[in-house]
Amino acid sequence: MKKYFKVDKWNIIEEGFDKKYNRTSESIMSLANGHMGIRGNFAEKYSGDSLQGTYIAGVYYPDKTVVGWWKNGYPEYFAKIANAANFIGINVQINNLQVDLNKCNFIDFSRTLNMKDAFLKREFTLILPGSSRVKIREKRFLHQIEKELAAVSYQIKPLDKKINIQLTPYLDGNVKNEDANYGDLFWNNIEQKSRKKSAYLSMETKKSFFLVSTAMNWEINSEINSSENIEKKNFTGNKINLTADRGEEIILNKYIAVCTSRDYNKNRVREKAVKLAAEAAQKGYADLFAEHKKGWSEIWQESDIKIEGDPEAQQGIRFNIFQLNQTYTGHDPRLNIGPKGFTGEKYGGLTYWDTEAYCLPFYLATHSSSVGRNLLLYRYHHLDKAVENADKLGLKGALYPMVTITGEECHNEWEITFEEIHRNGAVAHAVKDYIDYTGDKKYLKDFGFPVLAEISKFWEDRVTYNPRKDKYMILGVTGPNEYENNINNNWYTNKIAVWTLKYTLQAKDFIKKEFPKKYSEWIDKLDLTEDEFNHWRDIVNKMYYPYLEDYNIYSQQDGYLDKEQKTREELKDEDIPLYKNWSWDRILRSPYIKQADVLQGIYYFKEEFDNDSIKRHFEFYEPRTVHESSLSPCIYSIIASEIGNQEKAYQLYLRTSRLDLDNYNYDTDEGLHITSMAGTWMSIVKGFAGFEVKNNKLYFRPFLPEKWHSFNFKIIFRNRRIKVHIGKEKIKFELEKGKPLKISVYGQDRIVEQSSCITLKNR
Repeated sequence: MKKYFKVDKWNIIEEGFDKKYNRTSESIMSLANGHMGIRGNFAEKYSGDSLQGTYIAGVYYPDKTVVGWWKNGYPEYFAKIANAANFIGINVQINNLQVDLNKCNFIDFSRTLNMKDAFLKREFTLILPGSSRVKIREKRFLHQIEKELAAVSYQIKPLDKKINIQLTPYLDGNVKNEDANYGDLFWNNIEQKSRKKSAYLSMETKKSFFLVSTAMNWEINSEINSSENIEKKNFTGNKINLTADRGEEIILNKYIAVCTSRDYNKNRVREKAVKLAAEAAQKGYADLFAEHKKGWSEIWQESDIKIEGDPEAQQGIRFNIFQLNQTYTGHDPRLNIGPKGFTGEKYGGLTYWDTEAYCLPFYLATHSSSVGRNLLLYRYHHLDKAVENADKLGLKGALYPMVTITGEECHNEWEITFEEIHRNGAVAHAVKDYIDYTGDKKYLKDFGFPVLAEISKFWEDRVTYNPRKDKYMILGVTGPNEYENNINNNWYTNKIAVWTLKYTLQAKDFIKKEFPKKYSEWIDKLDLTEDEFNHWRDIVNKMYYPYLEDYNIYSQQDGYLDKEQKTREELKDEDIPLYKNWSWDRILRSPYIKQADVLQGIYYFKEEFDNDSIKRHFEFYEPRTVHESSLSPCIYSIIASEIGNQEKAYQLYLRTSRLDLDNYNYDTDEGLHITSMAGTWMSIVKGFAGFEVKNNKLYFRPFLPEKWHSFNFKIIFRNRRIKVHIGKEKIKFELEKGKPLKISVYGQDRIVEQSSCITLKNR
């Protein structure tokens, strides 16, 4: 596949401008800092195809649902992250020519995302009528530490002749969401004002009433001929006129602050934004960027993965780690990780089960334990809404929503909203993952147990007892493979339901023994009885699991072998991706699997399978999987590593790491696949390095992909930081921070201490 972006270890580089690829480039070049994000749009006007995107964390609009056939339980609203005021805008005219790269002549275009220091730079040479040239450069960043701040530096340099320049830095609230169900504008203007070298714009979302104030200050390094304030509907700015001699570089620095009523009382939001923007201008671009750069240096210190010998793989993993750290920082437990992060509008920018199944392991191993704890607390705080959601379906317990931002379900496709209930299991499993990793068993007592108990109540009510077979079944579901709908006994769903019941019973016994007073409180509050616990045990002992005797493997669901058995290799190029080229009826009748389903369960519960069994399942299901979900390749890569299929593990890693960079699924223009990026990290750390935590100990079973000379990464574990280096001949473990720690490598225990390094021969 020809690569559009240049391969570079620390940069994503676009050389030359393809208008047809612009939306994809805008997604790739997105910047964010956990509080807000912007797509890689141009600062100056662009009349070509573009998705102008500015998104503020947690600021949403409840867009009324569109559905042709209403069903009980459907949500009335789909909460969507609201596209907010464009704050990077600078209108540019040179010699009365509007700078618009959809219409102007230009050469030497490049757009570069610097991942090491987290900034976007862009440059091109404008060709004016008469062939004189003007060099234009732009650099922007969103402050990693002071998260309400952003800055843009815009530079103009005439190369041949003196020029007249008109610059208009502005704030524009005339924005809309492309995915608005009824084309509604999501905002009302509250107030706006332009002043000398500054302006502010306050907008409030309709229905949800989030107030967002955006303020700007600017400075310029040249004498101004004239200036005027601009006030239009939802638009405010300053128009500046000046001249530049040949070779003179004009630099306009624009400082932006974005504050919301999520963080301040409404009567202080505008005041706070104006003050922060003014203080940023006083500090200056260079000092602000130095602070920002230092913040990112600390992030890379903890989470970088360094690969020697494979620049494509290196660029891929750093891009994934970069975008994850841009999207979620853990500073606010009210926030979560949307599948598109701050890079687009698809999926509403909300919360899916991806967070628990894919993202939590990354944040546990690369951040303070408080970050992972906040991800779990997000679900705990939404427990009441999950109970309401189950009640709407006539069921006990809690059903966590497929899509949410407030805890309420936002999804309204029958086969997903009502049937893809395995998502409950991912939330439950995340509680175990967090406790196993951090050792924080008090979390189970204080917050984890009620979540587990309510989910278990749901499974208890959702199963169907079949007296003819004396088995419990779960009917009418959609498993992780969304290319199968309304099927019976999806193996993974049945398995994760039983696991949840077993783990909840274990948690109950632990709390009863260690915290008897709290146990009594929970039993009363949750209305739990011994009869109910016995019912859970009966379900655990009598759950039905479909099995394919001819292959000695579990069946994805009842009747899977009734389908015409074809593999991915039999598909034609024009068939891919199936969801764009086939009817839904044809997809449902096919054997093709969108993403890891049975393999998702083996990934979670591999200790229950021997190597031969894992291999049989992999060799049956992988050839039938089209990997048209971004969440798929990483799980298969990890399992391939587990069974020693190193070549396949590497191929699937490369696919997941470069999914967006190389646009494998032809949908990067809609935004990046943020949550699957954590799977890329898992492919290396859990797959190639064989890392896992069991019984309070770290285990490693590494191998080195054939193309690589070495790779290294760091693990944060219970106030320790361990550097792991895997080379062709040797493996090194170094404790950079914290107390000595016992680890297991290839089944042999070792003690890692500070100021010492364990070196082992690689197998």
